[in-house]
Amino acid sequence: MSSQTSLTNLYGSTRSEDEQIAALTSGDVPVGIYGLGKMGLPLASVYADTTGNVTGADIDRDVVREINGGRSHIVGEPGLGDLVEDLVTDGALTASTEPREVAEASSVHVVIVPTLVDEDDRPDLSVIEAVTDDIGKGLDEGDLVIFESTLPPRSCRDVLLPQLEAESGLSLGEFGLAFCPERTSSGRALEDIRGAYPKVVGGADAESTRAAALIYDQISSNEVITTSDTTTAEAVKVFEGVYRDVNIALANELATHADEFEIDVTEAIDVANTQPFCEIHTPGAGVGGHCIPYYPQFLIKQFETEAPLMRTARDVNDEMPHVTAQTALDELRTRGVDPEDASVLVLGLTYRAGVEEIRKTPALPVIEHLDDAGAEVFASDPILNDTTVFEDAGATIVDDVNGHDLSVDAVVLVTAHESFDDLDIPELGGDSRPVVFVDGRQAATEYRDDEDVTYQGIGLHD
Repeated sequence: MSSQTSLTNLYGSTRSEDEQIAALTSGDVPVGIYGLGKMGLPLASVYADTTGNVTGADIDRDVVREINGGRSHIVGEPGLGDLVEDLVTDGALTASTEPREVAEASSVHVVIVPTLVDEDDRPDLSVIEAVTDDIGKGLDEGDLVIFESTLPPRSCRDVLLPQLEAESGLSLGEFGLAFCPERTSSGRALEDIRGAYPKVVGGADAESTRAAALIYDQISSNEVITTSDTTTAEAVKVFEGVYRDVNIALANELATHADEFEIDVTEAIDVANTQPFCEIHTPGAGVGGHCIPYYPQFLIKQFETEAPLMRTARDVNDEMPHVTAQTALDELRTRGVDPEDASVLVLGLTYRAGVEEIRKTPALPVIEHLDDAGAEVFASDPILNDTTVFEDAGATIVDDVNGHDLSVDAVVLVTAHESFDDLDIPELGGDSRPVVFVDGRQAATEYRDDEDVTYQGIGLHD
């Protein structure tokens, strides 16, 4: 390991911890953040707010132009727009479309680009490997590379470290590598990054762990937990997502027993959760987003060990949009309405309320199921601009439900956006009252006793 005579690098430095912290927080240690998306821009902003010297890299020229103009392109992140404006004005944050140039100028490299899956749900590290290639070509002795992107366990050890060494001509010990997973939710990114939860740090060697922990002690106000190695830290992040997927699947499977039990399963879950060792999640119309549906596949498809529980959980959760749509169709048939003669309004297209993200959204299979049954499908989402995929699936998009003269036989709430609170569900039924209302998120239970609504909730007994 090389002894550093300059405080532009933290890895391998022989200076005191106080001196290293002072160098980091004064801007002497240049930081590159690779990926300026929903999680990347908030992370770059908190790094810049802490260090005063961050350059973000992103291949999207529009994103880079917006950031360099002092504007955030991320919707629904409180405080981010003002923070970006202040940081750019102060010169603490800039953006570039040239990751290799950013790598050449940086001493700390933080990667937070998406981890993709292919059409067979197998992990696809191509984006991360491309960024790693650029960093490797600009890597200098004493640099520290940190991956925050969620990765299948052993990715750092087996794939990314060898790639960095091959591209740079350096070996671990001349530079450092750590895995420090993001633990952030859309809509509260700044709060989460700054310390809502402990920060996990796992290094490829002891010095990598030390240097990364020193950095995150300044970034986060919460505890920094160090793990034995990068693989353990990778597993921590994946396990968090797998736990949620399996737990939600349990709740969803219990919800399907509501009619046979003749109880409200959600009530039973809420009361069961008053026992401190029980924490069953909430059933719903499906699991979406760029995290929970994908992380189990990092284990199921990447390793030979069988994972029957995780596979079953994925199957259960993938089925819930179809259960939700079929609930509406079954209730219409009970009323003597053939699905081919029915009109259905789907409320909410993004996977989560207030978040402009449609990856794995349950709304798409709900629409496809209704369309396959022959129903006329309308759909609305107050925050989504590009609705092409839903139109291709058979939906007619309604921009403003309140301002649209719409009369439907059924309404299916998939995503409980705040603006839907003002909707008058009975009015949407027009002459076909009582309108069938499938509440996929238990977000409008006040309609259970409304005589103008035939209410059906996931896990709620009628």
